[in-house]
Amino acid sequence: MNDKENLTQRRAGQDRDAYLNAATIPNLEAVKAKQKATWEAGDFGQIARTIETVAGEFMARQLLQPGTHVLDVACGTGNLAVIAARHGCPVWGIDIVRNLICQARIRAAEEGLRINFMEADAEALPFDVGQFDLVVSMFGVMFTPRPHVAAAELLRVTRPGGRVALANWTPEGFIGKMFNVFKAHLPPPPAGVPSPMGWGDEATVRSRLAHGFTDVRLTRRIALMRYPFPPAETVEFFRQYYGPTQKAFAALEVSAQDALRRELVELQTANNLAKTPGTTEVAAEYLEVVAVRI
Repeated sequence: MNDKENLTQRRAGQDRDAYLNAATIPNLEAVKAKQKATWEAGDFGQIARTIETVAGEFMARQLLQPGTHVLDVACGTGNLAVIAARHGCPVWGIDIVRNLICQARIRAAEEGLRINFMEADAEALPFDVGQFDLVVSMFGVMFTPRPHVAAAELLRVTRPGGRVALANWTPEGFIGKMFNVFKAHLPPPPAGVPSPMGWGDEATVRSRLAHGFTDVRLTRRIALMRYPFPPAETVEFFRQYYGPTQKAFAALEVSAQDALRRELVELQTANNLAKTPGTTEVAAEYLEVVAVRI
């Protein structure tokens, strides 16, 4: 067995231990309440607009047909749900964040789309067994504190022969690097809560979908994220609208905030691909996961 295979198996084993331990996360309700507050901070709807093109590309690969029953898990403001509804699909969307569900409902109403948006937990989906033909999540379900529970719920609500399709940031990609910057400045996460970036690691995903799924296809893809302002202002944009960034800054003293801001600006600058002066374009890698329910 070579070094790469050893590393892959070690990662998978560590992740299995982490999420099995997560079944007994101390103060789980407090963890969930903090997550909810984090995503309610700022205005994620502003961030969601910057990845609408990525959502369109992702859903174009899902072969949507009129009548396909679709569930968008951790739907945010409804980027995926809206696309499915435009294709004539009966669509449901859930999220723990009330203000995002409100935005999603307004958005659907403005387009004249009938989408069943509701406030609910991805670890306790309020749906029947095998209710959906397609269950999707873009940069959402990856943030649940108990990934094995979330995976079991995805399996439960998908009909036999139906598909689960996820888009998850990778640890090596731009968003993974951004979260590493936060990690260097903030206290460690609660005991037993694994990194959300585990959903972007191939070995980890295969271990989580090992039971009940077949034909698990993993593809690394690029999300081009474009902003009409330079890197320093892009950081301020995230600081104002992106809950995790806003909460990270709020947790630090002023001097530590300056250091965090400097590192984030350096990261945006180093990864800026934009040819137009005064703009920012970043290529953020994500792992596309498509699995068929047995």
